[in-house]
Amino acid sequence: MTIDFDENVDRCNTHSNKWDELERVYGINADEGIAMWVADMDFRSPQSISDAMQEVVDGSVYTYYGDFSSYKESICNWMDRRHGWKVDPSWILSVNGLGNGVALAIQAYTEENDGVILFTPVYHAFATAIRSNNRRVVESEMLNENGRYTLDLDALEAQLQGDEKMVIFCSPHNPGGRVWSVEELQAVAAFCVKHDLILISDEIHHDLVYAGNKHTVMSLAAPEIQDRLLIMSATTKTFNIAGAHIGNVIIADEVLRAKFVASMNAGKVSASRFGYHMAEAAYNGGEQWLDEWCVYMAENKRIFDEGINAIPGLRSMKLDATYLAWVDFGDTGMSQAEFTDRVVKTAKVAPNYGHTFGKGGENFLRFNIATRRELVEDAVKRIAAAFADLQ
Repeated sequence: MTIDFDENVDRCNTHSNKWDELERVYGINADEGIAMWVADMDFRSPQSISDAMQEVVDGSVYTYYGDFSSYKESICNWMDRRHGWKVDPSWILSVNGLGNGVALAIQAYTEENDGVILFTPVYHAFATAIRSNNRRVVESEMLNENGRYTLDLDALEAQLQGDEKMVIFCSPHNPGGRVWSVEELQAVAAFCVKHDLILISDEIHHDLVYAGNKHTVMSLAAPEIQDRLLIMSATTKTFNIAGAHIGNVIIADEVLRAKFVASMNAGKVSASRFGYHMAEAAYNGGEQWLDEWCVYMAENKRIFDEGINAIPGLRSMKLDATYLAWVDFGDTGMSQAEFTDRVVKTAKVAPNYGHTFGKGGENFLRFNIATRRELVEDAVKRIAAAFADLQ
């Protein structure tokens, strides 16, 4: 069965954060604008998920979820099949989304005023979670080498104050789209060992990888650091079910895992019954959908990148993974306010603002290209017209 990713799925008036909040946040009417901010897709999820949810609805019983064996089995099978990683079911802890998982880890392994390291620019919710828990954000700005991010661990080491307790590492990287090499992963792991840091590897985008690139799970790249490593994964980004609010924190080390469980118990954390059903159905029946998605999105990526890179002063960073295009406006010579106004007010395209991703993001905007192709093409044309005086 071929999936119709070009279907016009009207998400307006469906309680969609991405579309129904567009006018309030950006001042753009949804009828005339293109929403490319919130990181979800404008595609229908795999049919296996809808079928599973229909069974739940037909049963008319919405009580507490129990017996996690088939759910955990689906995760273990997926990780083995797609990533070559053998996971023991006992390692898997389910949380109310990975944002919840990050916050719980901060609470479990750090104290107030401790430093938590981020490689910036990076997903903005990490810094929010750190600051909301009264910890200190330590920004290690990455190097932008010819439009590709690399880590600067020497500079990070020089700025350490001694109170740092944790690294939150985004793999694949959001918003830069990097799939990290095994050598880079090992370097991060060695840094954490040297400085006695807990390592959170957020791998929520690990299934959204384009042909020619290979994601390596941190546990496989650096198996020697299990006593300080948490892997975070989910079905939510892969299969467009963010509303399920379910994610997994996978911890091989028993002592490390017990500390996280204590944090979960303190917060009375539990995931939704519906999330468990959706996630299991996704892993058991969504593989063809994902394979077709990767092919479709590779073309969306090509169209967006070629169109944006043809505009003088703009450069779209090469995506190894994710559906989040990261565009550099630095060579336009414009202020942040000016290039943003051209995109939002003139082109009526709503991106994420780069400065919210931390140091190094000031000259960037992030565009979600996981939408039907005609909208990607339209967005490129609008942005080109908004910067027509540069051409």
